[in-house]
Amino acid sequence: MSARRFSLVALALVLLPLAAYAATLQKGSGPISPGRLAGVVKTLASDPFAGRAPAGPGEQKTIDYLVKRFKALGLQPAGPGGSWTQEVPLLKTQVEPDSTAALIEGGAEVPLVIGQDIYLSTVQPKDQIKVDDAPLVFVGYGVSAPERGWDDFKGVDLKGKIVVFLVNDPDFEAKAGEPVAGRFGGKAMTYYGRWTYKYEEAARRGAAGALIVHETPGAGYGWVTVAAPKGEMFDVVREDGGKGRVPFQGWIQRNTADAMFLAAGLNLEALKAQARTAGFKPVTLEGVRFRADLKVTQAQVVSHNILARLPGAKRPDESVMFSAHWDAYGIAPTPDATGQTIRRGAADDAIGVAGLLELARAFAKGPRPDRSLVFGVWTAEERGLLGSEYWAQHPTVSLSRIAGSYTMDVLQTAGPARDVVLVGAGQNDLERGLADAAARQGRTVTPDARPERGLFYRADHFSLAKRGVPVLLLMGIGGGADLVKGGRKAGDQWVSDYTANCYHQTCDSFSSKWDLRGAAQDVELLYVAGGALANSRVWPDWNTGSEFAAIRAQSSGERRQR
Repeated sequence: MSARRFSLVALALVLLPLAAYAATLQKGSGPISPGRLAGVVKTLASDPFAGRAPAGPGEQKTIDYLVKRFKALGLQPAGPGGSWTQEVPLLKTQVEPDSTAALIEGGAEVPLVIGQDIYLSTVQPKDQIKVDDAPLVFVGYGVSAPERGWDDFKGVDLKGKIVVFLVNDPDFEAKAGEPVAGRFGGKAMTYYGRWTYKYEEAARRGAAGALIVHETPGAGYGWVTVAAPKGEMFDVVREDGGKGRVPFQGWIQRNTADAMFLAAGLNLEALKAQARTAGFKPVTLEGVRFRADLKVTQAQVVSHNILARLPGAKRPDESVMFSAHWDAYGIAPTPDATGQTIRRGAADDAIGVAGLLELARAFAKGPRPDRSLVFGVWTAEERGLLGSEYWAQHPTVSLSRIAGSYTMDVLQTAGPARDVVLVGAGQNDLERGLADAAARQGRTVTPDARPERGLFYRADHFSLAKRGVPVLLLMGIGGGADLVKGGRKAGDQWVSDYTANCYHQTCDSFSSKWDLRGAAQDVELLYVAGGALANSRVWPDWNTGSEFAAIRAQSSGERRQR
């Protein structure tokens, strides 16, 4: 019998404890409570928590509140040295409002309004980033993927130049019959489509700066989301002092980019079509140069992950993990149109943290699982998954002995649903347990309706996936749920309203109009599926062809020895 076949047979055993875990919710632990979820969200999104920015005025209050709640539930600390927290050293930078940027076209300077025409930030520890008269080079989607027979760079020298990228993947807008169609997952974004990859590639090639042309369909969010940090940026403190990072990074509005290319005698839409071919070669924007003078305030700060643990009854060195992020965007430097400055992060992601506390309560009051349960509450998710990435680099439990990790980020607030939307469907064996748990609720699992947004690469579970840990993400904005009241249309409307108006904005605050019964349903799914996994001997695996399967396979010997 093949190892893969054995994995699937063994995985079927995880379904047996599901009924037992579902039953505990009706006994000692009690059901997941929408009211308790609401209470936590109202607290975390209140004024005294100041928008929960990493190393901001609300961080210590957030830590104190969550540690007190975990202690009261009888959990143990799971941070380094038996502490409740893990220090995460961060570089915090702020591009100041008096910074300037411009295009130089035929000797004439065309100013760019930062925050409107262009958005710029940096993760280098410098007080000033200055670029004078730098050439611009368009590199299409900026993908170097030898395994897919694709190279957008063709050996071009980018040192000292500003590299301009398209957003998303080479086949995102591919038409039927084009050779690239399906080569990069079709509409489903690969990591090559993420802005993080593009900036990393620009740095590897010595560019002086990197700009991505913003288009809402390809990015998965509007310009208001791009500009939400208002020039503030975080990165983990790096041993090389940031030398391995591109000096500045940012986005340029599509209409501004059109004018920039036109000034160079080029048509951006025509170049986009060329960029969907393997023969594409980088194009220098002749006659157009770039200038920027960024005044930067920078400092090293320390933020914290919060870590709690419920030791396993029989195999405490094996783990099942549950996580969410505690951070939001803090206090904006200027008020919005309504006069508000606190970006409270109620749905994103106070509700996920509330779900963690409900899971911890239910597990603590129910039968103790065989495997340990680890609860990670991450910092700096909004700044690039930094808290979870730091923990994955410095884990406090063995990554190879985590059977599975479940993440909640933006659970929907529109009421009960007939389904649960799964971001990254088709990745690994954890989905089988989720589908069975959903069936016990009379629900189904629906894949992310818009995989082109790349949500699978935009939440904290990705930090663990990169290390081979099987992961599962519940994210309400992955697609409109089939709501009991209003169906899929109402679910889509909720997603559209939230992402267009409140995502990363001051209006992401708790509302008495929320109906958290659907969120409670989703938390219950993770209690049942995750609890069953924790009470089993199963080691879930990645599906054949997954980019993470080979990484997990490298540690298979450690699990076989168990």
